[in-house]
Amino acid sequence: MHIAIPRACLNDELRVALTPAGVQVLIRAGHMVYVASGAGEGAGFADSAYSAVGAQLVYGANEAIARGDLLVTVDGISEASIGWLRPGQLLCGFLGLSVMRRRTLASLAAARVTTLSYELIREDGVLPVLMPMSEIAGRLLPQLAGRLLETPGGGRGTLLAPTPGVPSAEVAIIGAGTVGVNAAYGLSAWGVHTTVLDRDIERLRNCERICRGHVTTRLCTESAIEHVLPFADVLIGAVHVPGTRSPVLVRQEQVKLMKPRSVIIDVAITQGGCVATSRPTTHRDPTFLAEGVLHYAVPNIPSAVARTAAHALNNALLPFILQIANAGIERAMIASPSLAQGVGLLHGEAASPHVAAALEPASGSATQRELL
Repeated sequence: MHIAIPRACLNDELRVALTPAGVQVLIRAGHMVYVASGAGEGAGFADSAYSAVGAQLVYGANEAIARGDLLVTVDGISEASIGWLRPGQLLCGFLGLSVMRRRTLASLAAARVTTLSYELIREDGVLPVLMPMSEIAGRLLPQLAGRLLETPGGGRGTLLAPTPGVPSAEVAIIGAGTVGVNAAYGLSAWGVHTTVLDRDIERLRNCERICRGHVTTRLCTESAIEHVLPFADVLIGAVHVPGTRSPVLVRQEQVKLMKPRSVIIDVAITQGGCVATSRPTTHRDPTFLAEGVLHYAVPNIPSAVARTAAHALNNALLPFILQIANAGIERAMIASPSLAQGVGLLHGEAASPHVAAALEPASGSATQRELL
């Protein structure tokens, strides 16, 4: 199979889906791999590292897209590049089809391509490709929250961790999934008073066990959210609902309950956000003020540590890409139901209820359809 790795389409996306080591595995399995020049540069992988393992470098802006039967990306391709697609190609990435602009999704469907969304591949209740990205994001959040609280970062000028005679900042995390638990573990290890809210009591038990009892856990209700907001120096939204938009759990009037220059980090922005006042930002311009609260809503947080993230993504993704390359997508879907769950379009036709709903002209509000 001809496999192509195009350059990322977002300016601040520095990750690459496959490292030279992963490409070498594919080439030794008998496949041809095309790599767009500079595709791995942001993660520290030079073009020469790919050519050294047998990949063919391509230099045209859309040449990789045109050459590959299987397109392995991090963030999909730009709307302007969809015209280079041809029927039968397979586009892989963190695609977020259900929150994609309808016109972009409709263009992909019209191109009669198949799509594989990494974030929807599910194996024994686990999202194996999304998980390492969520772990990295969660482990970055303590240092990110610390910087945002600093006066130069636009925050309250509060030290995140405690210092003798002065208590730590107060952090509230909504969501006890992979991101939330990893963030809570790091924060509690620093001695930060951390409260974790979730609607699943088993997740809260798991979080408490991992953090060795050094966190406060609460069932996530509207009254519980309103109780923690006035005390929180940092609010982390770590809600994730696979395949659909995140629910908005913090309304605009509730944001007003927070202290001036406190911080909101909305990790759920990849699915539209769980805080009403959030909107997507970038690594270059990561924050904005709304209702007097500093908001951080960068969708691709792991790109801040692009090399680590690229290695982790390669490790999680390579078995699935190899399976598809060896067998083709239809046979791979039959052999691996977990992989099949990630297929949103199959030769241009909706392959999941969420994608079918997203393609309907009347589905969702206009606001939701234009979030990403």
